Amino acid sequence: MIPEPLLARLRDGRRFLLVSHANPDGDAIGTGLGLARALRGAGRQAVVWNRDPVPAVYGRLPGASEMHVGEDPPAGFPAAFDFAVVLECPTPDRTGLEAHLAALPQLNIDHHLGNSGYGDAAWVDPQAPAVAVMVAELLRALGVTFDAEAASCLFVGLSTDTGGFRFANATPRAFRAAAELVADGASVERVSQWLYESQPEGTVRLLGSLLDTLERHGADGRVATVRLTREMFARAGAAPGDAEGLIDVPRSIAGVEAVGLLREVGDGVWKVSLRSRGSIDVEAIARARGGGGHRNAAGFRIEGALEATRAAVVAELLAATGGTP
Repeated sequence: MIPEPLLARLRDGRRFLLVSHANPDGDAIGTGLGLARALRGAGRQAVVWNRDPVPAVYGRLPGASEMHVGEDPPAGFPAAFDFAVVLECPTPDRTGLEAHLAALPQLNIDHHLGNSGYGDAAWVDPQAPAVAVMVAELLRALGVTFDAEAASCLFVGLSTDTGGFRFANATPRAFRAAAELVADGASVERVSQWLYESQPEGTVRLLGSLLDTLERHGADGRVATVRLTREMFARAGAAPGDAEGLIDVPRSIAGVEAVGLLREVGDGVWKVSLRSRGSIDVEAIARARGGGGHRNAAGFRIEGALEATRAAVVAELLAATGGTP
């Protein structure tokens, strides 16, 4: 059930600043754009602000070019806004903008495990397939209608967070939400073109480099690791956001139950992304190292040499899958 304090603030507010996590994914981008468009259609003001640029694969979404990007606040901040709506962030620091956001009342809407319910009002639902689903339900509860463009943006969030309805979170609730969004005008064909038929060349070249690093681990190869270095990004002509979704390729290998992607983000600093199947819990691994996510998709940052870092990730994934070295 949607908490009444959150509904009350959204009813009363007129000027909203919408933010999500650093290195935004499809749910962050699609949900922010969809909610902003719906709020504007209801006569409210809404600005989407993310610290990091929109990954190229999401650049064709309606409103993507109008997002405010960077560490500096948008014009008029904070006086120009009544609330900051923080989407898909288990903690405020996941935005990378927490020092600024402290100047505004915060409305917290999230589906991550470990979210403490921070903010002036919060709705945390770990059973939600995507925050896009929560926002669609929220808009309906508020009586806010939204157009086909907003519905398509929300469908992007739902589709990406469920892996194209292939992951364990593709629940009946996910399919009901999908049907309702399509009834609202979401174009499955357009969304499919945006997500699967508009890849930047850099993404495709980066995939080749990533697959060259593929290794299988354990007696039966149930764990796989891949890596991306800064040099690989430069050689491919790829931006950081162009790696979105690449981890799903090694995850698709028959017999692989868990994958670790190590992406170099600084000297001796790695962003580790984890993916798994079924009941294998990688969120617990990430949480123990200061990160977080979901049971089958999580991540964290770690410092160290590549081989030592990879060995640690492999050991923890093998333990989680019940595999033997």
